[in-house]
Amino acid sequence: MSIDFQRTPNPNPATAQQREEILAAPGFGQHFTDHMVTIEWTGDVESGEGSWGTPHLQPYGPLQLDPAAAVLHYGQEIFEGLKAYRHDDGSVWTFRPESNASRLRRSAQRLVMPELPEELFLASLRELVSADQDWVPSGDGQSLYLRPFMIATESYLGVRPARRYLFCVIASPAGSYFGTVDTVDIWLSQDYARAGVGGTGSAKCGGNYAASLIAQMEGEAHGCAQVLFTDSNRDHAVEELGGMNVFFVFDDDRLVTPELTGTILEGVTRSSIIELAEARGMTVEQRRFTLDEWREGVRSGHLTEVFACGTAAVISPVGRLISPQEAIGPDDARPGEVTMALREQLLGIQTGAVEDTRGWTSRLA
Repeated sequence: MSIDFQRTPNPNPATAQQREEILAAPGFGQHFTDHMVTIEWTGDVESGEGSWGTPHLQPYGPLQLDPAAAVLHYGQEIFEGLKAYRHDDGSVWTFRPESNASRLRRSAQRLVMPELPEELFLASLRELVSADQDWVPSGDGQSLYLRPFMIATESYLGVRPARRYLFCVIASPAGSYFGTVDTVDIWLSQDYARAGVGGTGSAKCGGNYAASLIAQMEGEAHGCAQVLFTDSNRDHAVEELGGMNVFFVFDDDRLVTPELTGTILEGVTRSSIIELAEARGMTVEQRRFTLDEWREGVRSGHLTEVFACGTAAVISPVGRLISPQEAIGPDDARPGEVTMALREQLLGIQTGAVEDTRGWTSRLA
């Protein structure tokens, strides 16, 4: 299917020198490329009637919103995150974008927003990366982070699904998320939750992340890089971190991760790790995993590694789980063998260093 974009080049793009200085140390989410993609939708989501307008490639810049725009009052907003990688031959590829397109549609269903067709999602990525491919870094651990998102733009204060939406894709050169592959400590949230039964936990929407920020700040105050949420109604079953899924490695080649109950986001990295681990001969269990089991696993020595995963950080080894009452895990924890092997394999597929035998990668430019 051919999709035609209306193109308006940026009249004042970054110079080659400015871009080079940024790519030398991009950080994460601090700088943005010269262009963005925008597509408007108008209609009635409730009746299923509506249509997407002409896709635009235009200069990156501020959006103009009416103060009564529905997103500002009722939070109809969803987003995705994926990366574009520079391969050795100079081409640019991304990882499992169809999964992100599918998850965006599921998020849209949950928040009663229009569903963007997969072909339009993928075409938007190709259009933006083709226009701004000079922004894709090639350093170790670097990538171009792609952020598709959708917001409700109708100016209306009644509580109902909006009738006008804007889908956008922006891009940001990115270095390592945590700046290290050493173990990181995480904070146990005892007073806050990011989602609840029947809520939006399985959707990728800004409200879930806003709900996690107060716990994240609490963790940072105690020297932790991330925060872990549990379900107090299920024997403190582990759920997920503020923006990452979590895995537990046992000494009998078992890999355990919390089951998807509707309160946990189904991560693309999570599902990839499960498939790679099974291919390595590991037994993967998706089930309830409690804090008591974590404590007992560390005490007995059967729990040998813990790691978190997500698009931004890929795979990050976890050292200790810290709370005011205790620290679960050894003080001298180092990145585990299984953790690092999965990380190397996954990154290798994404960057082209390891053959992609599953059809997970797609060329963008």
